[in-house]
Amino acid sequence: MLKEFKEFAMRGNVMDLAVGVIIGGAFGKIVASLVNDILMPLIGLLLGGINFADRAFVIGEAAIKWGAFVQTVIDFIIIAFVIFLMVKAVNNLRKPTPAPAPAEPTTKECPYCLSVIPIKASRCPHCTSQL
Repeated sequence: MLKEFKEFAMRGNVMDLAVGVIIGGAFGKIVASLVNDILMPLIGLLLGGINFADRAFVIGEAAIKWGAFVQTVIDFIIIAFVIFLMVKAVNNLRKPTPAPAPAEPTTKECPYCLSVIPIKASRCPHCTSQL
């Protein structure tokens, strides 16, 4: 059973997935910092000094933190857009190059002796048949 697990864990797809999850987590932290520490303070400044992270309204005992929700939505939009760009770039790299059009033939076969002759020939030079 240990051998089977080792084979499973060392397959290329599993390793690629693990690397992707680790890089994705790190990228998520970078985007969260970009939104929380750079974009939202600038947006708050443009809107009159509002700190979105602290924006909330209270219903009874529950505090509805709509500012944190707005920041999370902006995080998601940025991450989704970057992933879209990456997938689009990978798909463009994977597109097969179109095969060149086949060249026009310059020879044909004589129907009588099956010799290869120029396509414009009107008489076969090998069997002298009229084409």
